[in-house]
Amino acid sequence: MPEPISIVYFGTPAYAEPALRKLASDSRFDVRLVVTQPDRPAGRGHRLVSPAVKAVADELRLPVYQPETLRDEASRAPLVATEADVFMVAAYGLIFGRNTLAIPRRGCVNLHASILPAYRGAAPIPAAILNGDAETGVTLMEMEAGLDTGPIVDIARTPIGAEDTTASLTERLGILGGDLAIGSLPSWFAGELSASPQPKGASAVRKLRKADGGIDWTQPVEAIERHVRAMWPWPRAWTLLDDTMIQIHRAAIDAAARLGVGEVGVEDRRVVVGTGSGNLVLEAVQLAGGKPISAADAIGGGLIQPGAILASVAPVDEPLIRPV
Repeated sequence: MPEPISIVYFGTPAYAEPALRKLASDSRFDVRLVVTQPDRPAGRGHRLVSPAVKAVADELRLPVYQPETLRDEASRAPLVATEADVFMVAAYGLIFGRNTLAIPRRGCVNLHASILPAYRGAAPIPAAILNGDAETGVTLMEMEAGLDTGPIVDIARTPIGAEDTTASLTERLGILGGDLAIGSLPSWFAGELSASPQPKGASAVRKLRKADGGIDWTQPVEAIERHVRAMWPWPRAWTLLDDTMIQIHRAAIDAAARLGVGEVGVEDRRVVVGTGSGNLVLEAVQLAGGKPISAADAIGGGLIQPGAILASVAPVDEPLIRPV
């Protein structure tokens, strides 16, 4: 039997959990260290919360390292000490410099949640939903100094369903990425699977901001419905009624156009809002300071009145997706 491939695994959110579990349970791999972001304050109480990957590593009794940076020699010393063959990265949260890339014997690979070269960068999953793509996937790529610019080792694909949100798609892509990792990494390590340069037509995606959730009701209803799904679970789609923020958790399309832009109405017992073309059916909403409720309950309780006008929110000045 050949020696297991020794790995340092870098990841932070839930997307990175499945690959870690699969690598740790496969005798072909030796996960020597798990590197994740430091615990951060979260919620109204600002209590420290561990990254999802740390919880999994603790469960699997794997050593964990949580550096604030990898820019200096001292911070990289625990990585060097592993004498690992490969660094595998899945949504870690820090960009590797050349000194970090040079540490493992065989190199660094990344499980990026898009079909590269589309959507390099921080938010590829909501970008694919926003853009109305029919499919997305996970790309196993060799890492280099550029942001997600390295050669492609392999790609696993999945369709984007009509009801997929960023949350549901992230979960599915995490599983897909785990399968891709254990399926393709040994062949790549052995030199049986060669990496190919990325094709032309690249795009990049910046990190999501709270303001990205704002809805522009002048847009077509199809675009707004995708926006609602892409912004779930964060930053969530939102609009304004006077000075009150209303989050829209779930919505559907009504192609008919019977209301003014941003106008709230009740048709066939459904709560609808007029858009640039067609009506958006509101299904679940949350008003500031309240709990998630059905849109019908919001109308019935007088929280939103038929005939009210929801304000359009100006787009963020920096596009989420840009060609590169």
